[in-house]
Amino acid sequence: MASHPTRIPDAVSLPELTVRGMILGALITVVFTASNVYLGLKVGLTFSSSIPAAVISMAVLRALRGGNILENNMVQTQASAAGTLSSIIFVLPGLLMIGHWQGFPFGLTLAICASGGILGVLFTIPLRRAMVVDSELPYPEGVAAAEILRVGSEGDEGTPGAGTKASSDNASSGVREIAFGGVVSALFAFATAGLKVLGESITAWVPAGTAVFRLTTGFSMALIGAGYLIGIVSGLAILLGVVLTWGIAVPVLTTITPNPDGVAMAAFANGLWQHKVRFIGAGVIGVAAVWTLITLAKPMVDGVKTSFAALGKSRGAHGNGQGSGLGRTEQDLSPYWVIGLTLLCVAVWVVTFGVFLADAPLSFGGIATLVICSVVFAVVFGFLVAAACGYMAGLVGSSASPISGIGIVAVVLVSLLILSVSQASGLLDTSEGGKLAIALALFTTAAVIAIATISNDNLQDLKTGWLVGATPWRQQVALLVGCVVGAAVIPPVLNLLYNAYGFTDALPRAGMDPSQALSAPQAILMTAIAKGIFTHQLDWSMLGIGAVLGLALIAIDAVLAKRGGVARVPVIAVGIGIYLPPTIGSVLVIGAVLGWISQRVLKARAKARGQEYGPYAEAAERRGVLLASGLIVGESLVGVAMAMVVGFTGSDAPLAVVGSSFAPTSEWLALLVFAGICVMIVRRVLATAR
Repeated sequence: MASHPTRIPDAVSLPELTVRGMILGALITVVFTASNVYLGLKVGLTFSSSIPAAVISMAVLRALRGGNILENNMVQTQASAAGTLSSIIFVLPGLLMIGHWQGFPFGLTLAICASGGILGVLFTIPLRRAMVVDSELPYPEGVAAAEILRVGSEGDEGTPGAGTKASSDNASSGVREIAFGGVVSALFAFATAGLKVLGESITAWVPAGTAVFRLTTGFSMALIGAGYLIGIVSGLAILLGVVLTWGIAVPVLTTITPNPDGVAMAAFANGLWQHKVRFIGAGVIGVAAVWTLITLAKPMVDGVKTSFAALGKSRGAHGNGQGSGLGRTEQDLSPYWVIGLTLLCVAVWVVTFGVFLADAPLSFGGIATLVICSVVFAVVFGFLVAAACGYMAGLVGSSASPISGIGIVAVVLVSLLILSVSQASGLLDTSEGGKLAIALALFTTAAVIAIATISNDNLQDLKTGWLVGATPWRQQVALLVGCVVGAAVIPPVLNLLYNAYGFTDALPRAGMDPSQALSAPQAILMTAIAKGIFTHQLDWSMLGIGAVLGLALIAIDAVLAKRGGVARVPVIAVGIGIYLPPTIGSVLVIGAVLGWISQRVLKARAKARGQEYGPYAEAAERRGVLLASGLIVGESLVGVAMAMVVGFTGSDAPLAVVGSSFAPTSEWLALLVFAGICVMIVRRVLATAR
């Protein structure tokens, strides 16, 4: 690694953490955080913003002149941290779904996000040497981002390889791909969500006796991009989840469950999926998350040991570690800074949780007990999962890590904890007190998610920095800044989207169209679990079926892993396929298949030319990643922009040029346009390699 020609050696000092870089990082942060919040609320997935942020940074800094690979790395580090923090939306909307909040208070939301994100950075700093420098973990996204930076920075000031024109061409072409994908996706989304001339999905309900089957697909370029990025293995696992749900579980339940109200077939089947089958998916994800934590028990213990060992060894360091005699690329933030900022964040959380519980019908002692229990749980559990999340990011990448599963485990554990404490305090004696207890469980889970997501992303970014020769403590400062900026962006974006579209089970105004609401699938799931535990009405039978199914899938995956090869069954992805709406899961599968088709054609071409696949397909694969990122960003930004229009006009469809009678035609028209764009995407990727 250290011998790579474009790794900046310790003896060379280049501008890294610059004012212009931080401003640029903040601007990119706003874009990718808004995009990730929208995508997460709509489909329950977020995307890694490291690579597109790196490409945009290279293009902008090159135009401003004087940029270098380390400054570019700092910009993408800051932007990726903020984009990752948006995963907090997997929980927070639940507070509106139970009626505890009527919007997202800026102060409380900022405090829980920023402090959690900062703790996620701090908890993984002592793990950097063990998990990044000395580890053989692949860190797929970190390595990819480093390669993008290397290729795009050749010829920059102070970078080996100066004088080449390749970097300028690479940076420009990368921005073009992001822009192309963004424009295509934005136009399609505007025609769908704005003008309404294209439908959002097409569905066929197939009755077979009393059983009901569903064949459907949605039309979303953002989901095509997300599916392309997750790959064929995860895509097929999601497809398995969809088939298990709508090909087996729902048909069986519609056969054995009477429909006394005589509701429409589609509504009946959807109701069974939402209130029963989804919990099978929760069971699968929960078991997969627990199994992941079990398999990572040794790395977690080693990580904790490494943390304390690092603190002991670094006591002689000053400030940023420069007094320890370490080389530039070995200098982490001083343990004194780590401990001091940790204590500050814990203090902020104590105040935040105190404000959150200010109206609780309890004595000061009762409120203090709940605050202490919640904060201690969030910090301790967050510290434990930080090592696990960092390891998972190194193993499978940030985007593929089971953050949802960790959230499910956290919400179950903290709900049981608060339930036991609340029963003794009398909080559950009234309905309002019971609602507050559920809200506290969700709020605490949000704190854990903030730690988990950032720790998941942090080591990936530090791997990128190690590969290009960045100074670790400067990169850690950039991560901290990214967390604060992202935390400031999240509350207004959440309020904007909520007031424009609403969430499933939480509409801000009467008369809104529920079909246009953002699904927020993880928030619905976490809320249902917390409510079920506190009201003793959780459907444990469905969770149990999911747990058994998850164990069976784990066994199958273990057998496939022993056999070797690419055939695997990612259990988390199967669970996602079960609990996501099929109009979402199906499009993710299509996106994954498009990526697989491109890869197969590239392999065939390389073989026919007698070339190695890696070098031959490198440019095409990079174009595919950037194009997919553009597809996600384009639709997401249109969604946010449409939310502004809806909020300003007060109309659910202010730009629609057709009426409801055009809906059947719009669905078939959308299918044709959607298929055409999919073909165009594959052709554009393949055109890179001739």
